[in-house]
Amino acid sequence: MIITKRQSMISLLIATALLAAACGKSETPVPKTPAAAAPRTNPMEIQLSPEMAQKFRVESAQMADISVVQKVAGRIETNEQRTMRIGSSVTGRITQVLAEVGDRVKAGQPLARLASPELTSAQLALLRALSATKLAERSVERAQQLVMADVIGNAELQRREVELSVARAELRAASDQLRLIGLPDSMINRLRDTGALASEVTITASRTGVVVEHKVSQGQVAQPGDPLFTIADLSNVWVVGGLPEQDANSVRLDQLVEVEVAALGSQKLKGRIVFISDTVQQDTRTVSIRTAVDNPRFELKPQMLATLHLSGTLTKQLAVPASAVVRENDRDYVFVKIDDNRYRLTEVQLDPAAGELRPVRKGIEEGTPVVVEGSFHLNSQRKRAELE
Repeated sequence: MIITKRQSMISLLIATALLAAACGKSETPVPKTPAAAAPRTNPMEIQLSPEMAQKFRVESAQMADISVVQKVAGRIETNEQRTMRIGSSVTGRITQVLAEVGDRVKAGQPLARLASPELTSAQLALLRALSATKLAERSVERAQQLVMADVIGNAELQRREVELSVARAELRAASDQLRLIGLPDSMINRLRDTGALASEVTITASRTGVVVEHKVSQGQVAQPGDPLFTIADLSNVWVVGGLPEQDANSVRLDQLVEVEVAALGSQKLKGRIVFISDTVQQDTRTVSIRTAVDNPRFELKPQMLATLHLSGTLTKQLAVPASAVVRENDRDYVFVKIDDNRYRLTEVQLDPAAGELRPVRKGIEEGTPVVVEGSFHLNSQRKRAELE
């Protein structure tokens, strides 16, 4: 293909024009208008109108007498001072069980019956002592008559009187032995009058209360000292808890304590500390404390879970009303007034509530103006403004 001179000139002119246009665009750029900067606000602050601000009450944070209430987990236990463990005084076989766990019994009520060879031996010993006593009494009577008849001297009378004293002492000892075994006085008197031996001995309750433990069954051989029944007076119980060792000196004997039992709902009972251990449990690093609580309606049952509310000594500490605190994201806040009708949500570190006050550890200073009424509503207004 043959390119003419005219076509070459046209192509050269077009290329020159394009190059000039490109150079002109790079040398004279189009100016850009800068965007207006949006105003930035603190999301933790809120500005209110004067009319709205009047709905919120502001007070200065002040020092107050604080008694921090400490909560200690515990459980209900029987009062050991009102608990009796009952067993058999002799070796024998249980022939009948008359009481079970949970039964309420009275002092002297039969709990079980027991057959024992020792019972028979003790009854025979009493009969022998009774016979020896009667024989010694007749011997003294004859000696007195013989002394009056001047047949024997006073020395013989005195010897027989000593024998009578020994026989009577043995008779008393035999009667006491039967009482220790558990034979009632009515049975002992019948034995002395008629000579009829009792085949069984009755194990009876030593006090009025509730059977809380039972370690006996029919046919079992019981030994002296074996605890067969445990009876507790549940009209007064112990609440036992473990106080952290660093707080061991914050309580004292006879101190009033509030007890809360989950099984009784929101009801709170009153008690007094009756024991503070002098040792620390190595596994839990706690000091055991006991609180005595009256239980007239028997609502508190052994092994129920409870919470002890212990009040510490009064101390001066910065505090704000509980109504001033806003809880958000597991943190505590208060609204601080920073200017006319302007408030800032400020994080604080608080101790457990002491009545209607919340002691402040960190976050604000004494005299800081804090919203004490309407904090929740004010926080809602702040969130709404932040979303808008």
